[in-house]
Amino acid sequence: MNILILGSGGREHAIAWAISQNPKCDRLIVAPGNAGIARIAECADLDILDGDAVAEFAGDQAIDLTIVGPEAPLAAGVADRLRAAGLTVLGPSAEAAQLESSKAFTKEICDIAGAPTAAYARFSEAGAARDYVTAQGAPIVIKADGLAAGKGVTVAMTLDEALGALDDMFSGAYGDAGAEVVIEEFMEGEEASYFFLVDGEDVLAVGTAQDHKRAFDGDEGPNTGGMGAYSPAPVLTDEIARRTVDEIIRPTMKAMVERGTPFTGILFAGLMIKDGQPRLVEYNVRFGDPEAQVIMMRLGGQVLDLFQAAAEGRLSDVRPTWAEDHAMTVVLAAQGYPGVYEKGTEIRGLDALPEDSHRMMFHAGTASRDGKTVATGGRVLNATARGASLQEARDAAYALAHAVDWPEGFHRTDIGWRAL
Repeated sequence: MNILILGSGGREHAIAWAISQNPKCDRLIVAPGNAGIARIAECADLDILDGDAVAEFAGDQAIDLTIVGPEAPLAAGVADRLRAAGLTVLGPSAEAAQLESSKAFTKEICDIAGAPTAAYARFSEAGAARDYVTAQGAPIVIKADGLAAGKGVTVAMTLDEALGALDDMFSGAYGDAGAEVVIEEFMEGEEASYFFLVDGEDVLAVGTAQDHKRAFDGDEGPNTGGMGAYSPAPVLTDEIARRTVDEIIRPTMKAMVERGTPFTGILFAGLMIKDGQPRLVEYNVRFGDPEAQVIMMRLGGQVLDLFQAAAEGRLSDVRPTWAEDHAMTVVLAAQGYPGVYEKGTEIRGLDALPEDSHRMMFHAGTASRDGKTVATGGRVLNATARGASLQEARDAAYALAHAVDWPEGFHRTDIGWRAL
């Protein structure tokens, strides 16, 4: 098979690494890719938001399956364009992708499905939103309705913080994404991520994970896109997992079919769990990052068979095979992230790292320049490992992280503390 993956981050490197292990994979192209991906796949300079360009490229290269990594191409309708061209793609339509691209849409679907989630209100005018927040008090959650590159959510612990978040959104800090705002009740509990492949109403669980969003040890500092993750998530017991599927996932997917926007692709349910009750925090329509790294590390080459079955509408034919193992990833980020950070700094020692089916350094924000690997983003590398226990996976992941020579980078030293 000829496989095309759209994206350039650690998520896409992990997916490419897993797929490359499947003997069915004859040719693997990642667009646009990064320095680490270039070691295992061809990289193509392609505008992944241009559905016509992607469809033309996939047709010219005789691509058998396209996997859309990030959310922006899905919201832009790239999967629709590929399907219209008669090409096989793993990813929802733009209409179905509103489960991520519109917080208000998701709330409406949850209302229809009866899926347990936070109480909410929607506003498109700043004054009314401020009055509502003032009446409700803090803590409270403020969300830009649209896609804001993971930055459009504020968990406000004080009233001043909540009002400041509203001011940012209605002043255009998040562009069109903040033109409408969803305000939610603050939910207490423990967060976890549950990942599924979906084909209409057919749902297949493909892993659980927990990540660490705060920049610094002890879950202190600003929120980030994720500073590390581990799988499986202990809080998602068999009973809570079953309730999640029965009470949240299946009713949502049924509601999507009934409104004429069936979902096909990867579904990421962010959950808040308290007293054995799972409640939906949010849906994403792709794998999380860095959660994808630990899920791919545990699944390996079988993901190609699972992805292909979902894309071809025969998800009922496959089931994942799990080892009794654990995986952890530690994010190496540029000093200053998630604020201002320097780009272009050299990363040394990568060629000497041990990498195999149990240990990989996934690249998230790197490029090759003049024979050197340089950092191009905030989150730059993902030291990832698996082991028979979470402690074993943790020790191996941190050994990888410590072997990198990059003075301009930093990482948390306590990933996995909840479980350990």
